[in-house]
Amino acid sequence: MKESIITDEEIEIIYKRIGQNVKKIRKEKKISQLELSLAIGHKAVGTVSMAELYHNKKHFNIKHLIKIADVLECNICDFFE
Repeated sequence: MKESIITDEEIEIIYKRIGQNVKKIRKEKKISQLELSLAIGHKAVGTVSMAELYHNKKHFNIKHLIKIADVLECNICDFFE
């Protein structure tokens, strides 16, 4: 088995890209951060807001992405493009 050569910096770039793509699709669907937060089971906007910007290294986890894709009616793969 080979060892992963993906660096922490590359992972951070991926997290940022995912956040940007969630934001782009959310805005295209005219859904606010609060509406999205409530729809995925959060009571406040903080998780979505911080993860879209990768603020303080906060990012979406796979559970978030599955729920967000469902709410935004898109394919989860769209977040990784």
